[in-house]
Amino acid sequence: MSAKNKILSIVNQLKICTSSKQLESLYTLILKYGAATKDCFLMNQCIATCSTLNSTDFASFAFSQMENPNVFVYNALIRAFVNCHSPLNALKLYIDMFKKTQNSPNSYTFSSVIKGCTLMCASRLGECVHVQILKYGFGSHVFVQTGLIDFYSNLGRVDLSRLVFDEMPERDNFAWAAMVSAHAKAGQLGGARSLFDEMPEKITPAWNAMINGYARTGDIESAELLFREMSRKDLISWTTMINCYSHNGIYGRAIEVFCDMKSNLITPDEVTMTSVISACAHLGVLDQGKEMHLYVMQKGFDLGVHIGSALIDMYAKCGSLERSLLVFYKLRDKNLFCWNSVIDGLAVHGYAEEALAMFSRMEKEKVMPNGVTFVSVLTACTHAGLVEEGRKRFLTMAGYYGIIPEMEHYGCMVDLLCKAGLPEEALEIIRSMRMEPNAVVWGALLGGCKLQKNLEIAQVAVKKLSILEPKNSGYYALLVNMYADANRWSEVARIRAILRGLGVEKECPGSSWIEIEKKIHQFAACDNYHHSSQEMYSLLDGLDGQLKLAGHVQALGFVF
Repeated sequence: MSAKNKILSIVNQLKICTSSKQLESLYTLILKYGAATKDCFLMNQCIATCSTLNSTDFASFAFSQMENPNVFVYNALIRAFVNCHSPLNALKLYIDMFKKTQNSPNSYTFSSVIKGCTLMCASRLGECVHVQILKYGFGSHVFVQTGLIDFYSNLGRVDLSRLVFDEMPERDNFAWAAMVSAHAKAGQLGGARSLFDEMPEKITPAWNAMINGYARTGDIESAELLFREMSRKDLISWTTMINCYSHNGIYGRAIEVFCDMKSNLITPDEVTMTSVISACAHLGVLDQGKEMHLYVMQKGFDLGVHIGSALIDMYAKCGSLERSLLVFYKLRDKNLFCWNSVIDGLAVHGYAEEALAMFSRMEKEKVMPNGVTFVSVLTACTHAGLVEEGRKRFLTMAGYYGIIPEMEHYGCMVDLLCKAGLPEEALEIIRSMRMEPNAVVWGALLGGCKLQKNLEIAQVAVKKLSILEPKNSGYYALLVNMYADANRWSEVARIRAILRGLGVEKECPGSSWIEIEKKIHQFAACDNYHHSSQEMYSLLDGLDGQLKLAGHVQALGFVF
């Protein structure tokens, strides 16, 4: 076999190479044939293979053996660094190309470099690269200009993205889609929709960008309409719609869309599965959650930190703490989200000591906590009534970890102190807050006052709540019942009269749901919408009669 044919054979083998061991064997052949230092075409393919295998160290080594790498070899390594999430190395190599060689960058160089700047949010460097793009005559190159649109969009400079777009002499569908996405990400849905409607050909990324834009602003109806109009839906389309429902609290619909997605033979990815498992967690549907876990295992998903933390959270929220802990301990790698999920699960289930022990173990593993971690830790202290421990952890947040307490942390502390019979101290904490307390914090104080029968502080809380949420009848209901418990009926009548004058009415009842044979049944107090309502009320009447015969007396403690 001639030398040329040997090289071509190696190139073909590199294209189908699937392991680092194969790659090393092929590089040995390259060394044997003396092509490792001089054959730029061969090294270009070798580095491209390294990129596919996420082996940038080997790519850098192979590159370092080249005597005079041309611009295509530089491009291959720059692209490899960007694709393997090492944008800083890509930008360093780009600068070295100017310093050490006479190579001039081409459109492929700039496409990768500007993507590297985008990943790093390197605004000043990106602007310098933009100047070089114009200097080297690529100011009208579609791929390069599309990269610049993305770059400025990620910096929040939609005005500059639009300037680049408007000055493009020619635009392909991807340039249009990039600009639509830029407007949508910035919340400029009017501009995005106007541009979307002008598109010569609406490609899938543009549809996805619009759906995502509507989803982020809570405009579910517009997102649904576009989704139904799409003729071709890809994985991102389905996942975006699932996220749309999940982020807007319509978890049941998110699961339904996932089932439709599978029916359309679209294979989900890690992001999809994480969202669907999270939806199961919020609904508390253990059986469907188990099915999702089984699907993950059957389809060979890597049980990494994202799916892992979602499963830990789902099992804990669905009442299966044992399974939650089992998933946690089986994870090879555990990031902060995994630790947060398991600590929160233990805390919510009342295992305060175990939650605090898990927090200590996380500290030993050198995993830095965040604000979410401390919400779970303080919740654990609240459930167990560990006031001193709670105080200590609250002070540790800022004093040791440099985490500034947020509204949720103050709410936890108020709840902790109130349940421990210390509403006065809770009120002092509220008054010391660096931000204006919200309704959740004042509501926690009011709830604690109801528990401790402290009418004086309850009146302070209701006064604040009447300003923050004047139409919320729940707070007034608590105060009315506190007055009723104290036999202060004149106050009960006075507040009811005030509410009538303000037009505040009792809110619609909350709802709950139960999962039976993989179907979710939702109920609200006194409703008649469920197809089995009559049978259920008949059964409840029968149970009520049996309870009365057994001598049970109904407690009447709520008079609002």
